[in-house]
Amino acid sequence: MKVSELLKNKEFKCLNPQVGIEGVIKSGYVGDLLSWVMANAGNGCAWVTIQTHVNIIAVATLLEMTCVIIPEGAEVEESTLERAIIEDIPVLITGLTAYEVCKILGNAGV
Repeated sequence: MKVSELLKNKEFKCLNPQVGIEGVIKSGYVGDLLSWVMANAGNGCAWVTIQTHVNIIAVATLLEMTCVIIPEGAEVEESTLERAIIEDIPVLITGLTAYEVCKILGNAGV
């Protein structure tokens, strides 16, 4: 599934659509402890986290993630979006819970 295909679901909005939304989501990962995510998430994943600070983009870039998904309507810091544009990491937001996001990804075969 590509990020652009996930965005067809109206529950998701990309905060920086000028970046690579044609990236392929190979897997999903949910976690908020950055060191744990760095040790366990995989390349090409859609990372679901409630964290919104700029360090999430550093982790996403390091692991070559496809996108970051912020659930439950959490507000993303402007510095995070600025860095995400530089690093070409799509940042998606949704009002859904992390569990609901995972159900959607799983049902899509991710």
